[in-house]
Amino acid sequence: MTGTSAPASSSTPRYEVAEVFRQYGDAYRSHYPVSHEQRAVMRAIEDCRTAALGGHVDECDACGALRISYNSCRNRHCPKCGALAKAAWLERRCAELLPIEYYHVVFTTDHAINPLARCNPRTVYELLFQSAAATLRAFGDQYLGGEVGVLTVLHTWGQDLGQHIHLHCIVTGGALARDGSRWRSCPRGFLFPVIPLAAAFRDRFCQGLAALAQARRLVFAGACADLAEPARFTQLVAEMQAKAWEVYAKRPLNGPEQVLDYLGRYVQRVAISNHRLLAIDAGQVRFRWRDYRHGSLPKEMALSAEEFIRRFLLHVLPRGFVRIRYYGLLHYRQRAAKLRRCRELLGAPAVPTSVEAPSAATQLLQLTGVDLSRCPLCQVGRMIQQTELSPMRGLRPMRWNLPAAIGAYAGN
Repeated sequence: MTGTSAPASSSTPRYEVAEVFRQYGDAYRSHYPVSHEQRAVMRAIEDCRTAALGGHVDECDACGALRISYNSCRNRHCPKCGALAKAAWLERRCAELLPIEYYHVVFTTDHAINPLARCNPRTVYELLFQSAAATLRAFGDQYLGGEVGVLTVLHTWGQDLGQHIHLHCIVTGGALARDGSRWRSCPRGFLFPVIPLAAAFRDRFCQGLAALAQARRLVFAGACADLAEPARFTQLVAEMQAKAWEVYAKRPLNGPEQVLDYLGRYVQRVAISNHRLLAIDAGQVRFRWRDYRHGSLPKEMALSAEEFIRRFLLHVLPRGFVRIRYYGLLHYRQRAAKLRRCRELLGAPAVPTSVEAPSAATQLLQLTGVDLSRCPLCQVGRMIQQTELSPMRGLRPMRWNLPAAIGAYAGN
């Protein structure tokens, strides 16, 4: 693999988000409004790798041992899914890197926008992408006289699972001249002046928000119902625009691969991994988190199961919403041609022709060292699939008794 990620841990976490949903999800759904997307995500995570989604039975060709494997839900919010998708994504992105400096830029919205984003997630997130990309491209044209490449990934959470809407960007430390005749590098260690960059982003976002309200494309309900009054909405936008917004822009110490690896963790999942959970007991969920406001100090947090679910569901994206986007040189319609031209100008070798992607079993072996085809009992034979298991959606126990299930299949 081209990237710098370490092999994924093959250890099984003691607790899972799925357990929280199975134990407390029904009570939460009966007391609080849950959108169709949120309900579907909860059900997918609960069912993931259980008999509810079906699976298959493998038999060892040497010792006859049986193994049941249940299907994954493949939902992009599921903490158990996405490792192979992340690896493939990281491989492709690392292969596209140019021999130049890259910069990690983070655009953070004012928290006053959070209630409006909960009512209008698709609209507000689209505006965030548009504002950040347009600002970066404008600065690339102004300061470098050309087109930069931008990869963007939306995050809506903080370490405590609270709502913290921000956009991570990886930006080329240079630009392709407007006529394509030369590569224009930025000064070493410096991309764009941060204060003007933050101000330009803030103004573009606030102006876009006002335009959305003018066009009646925003819904005002719940915590933002008072914003339906034009004077109150105008006041909110003015208050946000009067603040200094936070924008981070630095060259990553360990190169762009470091940032790609970090962002890759959330290509197919959100908010929290199962490995951060410490306990699920007596209506509470305890988990690890880092307090970035105090030097990334590791801490533990305990939330009621109800509050944990509420925070997790804040980060469920609208159906079909694309949270990873590419602009400028990296836009998918022109990426290959423009990157090829950049490599020519930089005297860099061409990217090798892509080969057929390895199988899921091969990828898993590369990531974790686990060979699914080898018998886990005798360690000699190979596991051969014998039968498919149909989904059993009516049966969703918290934990499956695999030995009993295997015995039933074998006729014991």
